[in-house]
Amino acid sequence: MAGTDSSKPLSLEPCPAIILCEPQLGENIGSAARAMANFGLWDLRLVNPREGWPNEKAASLAAKADHVISRVQVFETIEQAIADLSLVYSTTARKRDMFKPVIGPDVAANRLRAHIGAGGGAGLLFGRERWGLNNEEVALSDAIVTLPVEAAFASLNIAQAVLVLAYEWRRAEGEAAALPFDGDLGVPATRDQLVGLFEQLEEALDRGHFFSTAEKRPSMVNNIRAMLSRAGFNEQEVRTLRGIVASLDRRHERPNPDRQKPRPRAKTRKQDS
Repeated sequence: MAGTDSSKPLSLEPCPAIILCEPQLGENIGSAARAMANFGLWDLRLVNPREGWPNEKAASLAAKADHVISRVQVFETIEQAIADLSLVYSTTARKRDMFKPVIGPDVAANRLRAHIGAGGGAGLLFGRERWGLNNEEVALSDAIVTLPVEAAFASLNIAQAVLVLAYEWRRAEGEAAALPFDGDLGVPATRDQLVGLFEQLEEALDRGHFFSTAEKRPSMVNNIRAMLSRAGFNEQEVRTLRGIVASLDRRHERPNPDRQKPRPRAKTRKQDS
């Protein structure tokens, strides 16, 4: 989905930290950074990344999310990465044998909004590509966030998981998370314009002998009008449709090149002499 407007300034508003525990691939880090940037997140923290930092593959996959990549912080342990946070949620697709609240991404986003809005620091903890977080790491969090995934195929790529949580964070912003542009539906057609279309179409159908019996014509006309009324046409669409009907209604007046071409004679078999 392309459409970045580079003329608009970035606004680094308070947001939850995204903490990736021992990420293995720079590509996943870069993709996660891009997902964060899409929805206004910028605080990315890495715990002991396997390929080290900085990472050229991460920068490449970030797709110009430079404001995220340039602010990456690297830590040796999760404890260090979350030391300044007063609310931490861990993300996992597996059930854990521990007394820990489990919430969905929408609930998590709303609680993060409230906590950060009150001046607190918060973060979302994501595990390794292969096996996620272990129980000792999950125990450091205040609650578990999980997604309503298919149980038989629950594993998500790190960047995908970050994208879902980042989207929910943005959506929880309310009015400020309005769509970046509106659709242009044109000026709605008036009832008089619609009736003009109906009458023109019905006259053309009469000339084309569409209504097979006079008794059925009223009900068929009502059905056609009801069908077209549901479409919600604008003024330009009504004008276009009327032009289409007029063109089809006059098609018998135009020469048909195919009709003027002589038909090829059928080939006959030579009789045996």
